[in-house]
Amino acid sequence: MIPPPYLLYLGDSQNELSVKTSRGVAYWRPEWSLGEHRGSECTVTLGLPHLDFAEAAAKGAKTLIIGVANAGGVLGPKIVADAVKALNAGLNVASGLHERLTEHPEIVAAAQRNGLSLFDVREPPKKMDVGNGRPRAGHRLLTVGTDCSVGKMYTTLAIEREMRGRGLRADFRATGQTGIFIAQSGVPIDAVIADFISGGIEAITPARTDGGWDLVEGQGSLFHPSFAGVSLGLLHGAQPDAIVLCHEPGRPHMRGITGRALPDLKTCLEANLASAALTNPGVTPVGIAFNTSNLAPDEARRLCDETAARFNLPCQDPVSMGVDQIVDRLVECFAPLQSEQSVGR
Repeated sequence: MIPPPYLLYLGDSQNELSVKTSRGVAYWRPEWSLGEHRGSECTVTLGLPHLDFAEAAAKGAKTLIIGVANAGGVLGPKIVADAVKALNAGLNVASGLHERLTEHPEIVAAAQRNGLSLFDVREPPKKMDVGNGRPRAGHRLLTVGTDCSVGKMYTTLAIEREMRGRGLRADFRATGQTGIFIAQSGVPIDAVIADFISGGIEAITPARTDGGWDLVEGQGSLFHPSFAGVSLGLLHGAQPDAIVLCHEPGRPHMRGITGRALPDLKTCLEANLASAALTNPGVTPVGIAFNTSNLAPDEARRLCDETAARFNLPCQDPVSMGVDQIVDRLVECFAPLQSEQSVGR
């Protein structure tokens, strides 16, 4: 357990995508998000109170979450220095970057000196098995995408919230750093050695016989040259019964690769179904989730309606429209879904 409440670190970030981890924690765990810490060159905000490290500690914050992303996932001198300052102010420090806090002696020394803890959530389990693809009991849903950062985590969490609101058993299974901060558990699948990706997902979605669903957070895209391997391993390890395709309409190119267009929805959906069928031939699409944050509300609704008619699948923006229609289709396809009166995390 990473002790809440949190001070969310934005550093000197210049764009929204670079603070998606902090923003995700603030959105899904507002009760844990006490404030934000911005550097002098930061141009984005979460709309939370701006606090320095001492102010945050005085207000009751327990942990600084380094919720930024950059090329290569490095800490860099500025973040290292700020981590030491936070520890000296009495805050634990947690990071989701590839470069570990524990790789820096000055951070380790500050934690030891102040009796505080460091949390590197992108550290995979020490021991994992390779995947075997054998059928296992239980139901699993996986979100897939046309690109990175198109809303797979938000969609998965929104489906969990909608299902639990209906009294259905459903558990979010985190596979990325932001999801792990939110769920307090999971496997950072992009930090796992390639041979163990599918086995890592099998480990966090073991056989279950309670009639409930494991909702697996997707990563990357089969069509992204940099990250398709992780996406494929997720498809094989999750053995999804259902998939939801996530997309951001209007995105000009694949994230980080200027000039490479996103795949069309039909091609992407068919490729994911074909890949998933290796370990679950019965995989079924149950919806399409759009990130329409850059569209006017009327245009977003029109586009979702047109896409739903074209694919005969519900299409919604999980943030602005909810996912009730997607869950309706899930219930329709896999009825009866078992419910319970009290669902605990």
